[in-house]
Amino acid sequence: MTVKDGQLDKTDDIIPLRGWQSGTQPAQVAFDRKELQTILGFYGSKVAEGEWRDYAMDFSRDRAVFSVFRRASELPLYRIIKDPGLARRQGMYSVIAQGGLVLKRGHDLPAVLRVLARTPRLSSV
Repeated sequence: MTVKDGQLDKTDDIIPLRGWQSGTQPAQVAFDRKELQTILGFYGSKVAEGEWRDYAMDFSRDRAVFSVFRRASELPLYRIIKDPGLARRQGMYSVIAQGGLVLKRGHDLPAVLRVLARTPRLSSV
């Protein structure tokens, strides 16, 4: 925006806008609402069972991470990662254990989270 003779020249944009172009990535990768509902619903059930107590979310340029803690002062028990760079290869979602072991990767978030669900066991009376 320039000033000429005490008047504002309105031919310049006040705020330059960038349009979405194919092939460009957003500034930050994040979980969308449906993914967060899935993750937080599963997290809530584990909190109700007393297994998990805290969580953290990290968003970066190339991936989003949901970390699960047993206590707030520990290293994360599990990390649920969304990496769009792997969407056409192994799947965009992965669950990684505390030691760095990849437990499961896939294209469907609920299927990937099933690796953390305990299977019900038969008990004798």
